[in-house]
Amino acid sequence: MTARDLQTRLRSLGNPGDAAFLAGFFKTGPGQYGEGDVFIGVRVPVVRKVAREFKTLPPAEVECLLRSEIHEERLAALVILVMQAARADAKARKAICDLYLANTKFINNWDLVDLSAPQIVGAYLAGKSRRPLYRLARSSWLWDRRISILATFHFIRQGDFVDALKIAEMLLADREDLLHKAVGWMLREVGKRDVAALEQFLGRHCRAMPRTMLRYAIEKLPERRRQEYLRAKP
Repeated sequence: MTARDLQTRLRSLGNPGDAAFLAGFFKTGPGQYGEGDVFIGVRVPVVRKVAREFKTLPPAEVECLLRSEIHEERLAALVILVMQAARADAKARKAICDLYLANTKFINNWDLVDLSAPQIVGAYLAGKSRRPLYRLARSSWLWDRRISILATFHFIRQGDFVDALKIAEMLLADREDLLHKAVGWMLREVGKRDVAALEQFLGRHCRAMPRTMLRYAIEKLPERRRQEYLRAKP
């Protein structure tokens, strides 16, 4: 199996109508966050099914897919990497994470980040130094910053909130709405497991938080508490 085989398979499944819809949904127009991305019109469940057929694709072939101009091919590459990381030994997990971090310029939309960062970066860094996440959080590349906060989802699921809260604090002043949503989402996940930890963070930062971030973070709180945070003035 080669990257070309997978590309041929995916392109045979493309649908022009779906391609137009996906291009609009993922904001590929001038000045939008997905500007210039190319879709061939293969829906996510179909991409996942094809990726499973190629789950043993060698790393060099996966990297070739990850560098494709076609969104669905990059998506398939990441699905394959997630599957491979789940059953890999320590050495192979490191190689997968290294490949991923060397190619973040191609992991350039929220769906690509969200399906891969926790399982690849977060899972690999569990029990290791989290310094790579802080480097990503300081990056000028929007998607690096989203990777940094989404990777902490793996730790949050394990009951470890330290890095999620630190990186959320680093990103409070970020200007990108997609980061506001991602940070608010991770804060909400912290609150679902430890409401006191969330409220301690909110007590320090709710007045400085972008409105979208705050709304996402408090979504699961009781209505009275939600309104109190929403009424808090800078």
